Amino acid sequence: MKTGLTKKQKVTEFYFNERDDLAEIYTHNTDLKKRLLAYAQAYPELCQLTEDDEHGGLRFEIDKHRIGLRLTAPYSPERKAASSQRAKRIGVSNKKLLL
Repeated sequence: MKTGLTKKQKVTEFYFNERDDLAEIYTHNTDLKKRLLAYAQAYPELCQLTEDDEHGGLRFEIDKHRIGLRLTAPYSPERKAASSQRAKRIGVSNKKLLL
């Protein structure tokens, strides 16, 4: 969808506070929008679409206890080497990943 917005303007914002049980999510991210729409359809008591800005952004209200944040540590050089060896052993190459 052409929105006239730059990639920098296509933001994802999460808002919540410590008092209220609801969080607000505003996003232009296609994958996240699809996931939130499916979740809202499956669990309407926990998540609702509240706004479509007609420029590609959707706003949802969701039970903040349903949201998780996962931080991942970077791979160590040893882990990178082991992953590379495993990929080579099963026939995965950078060329295949770029296709």
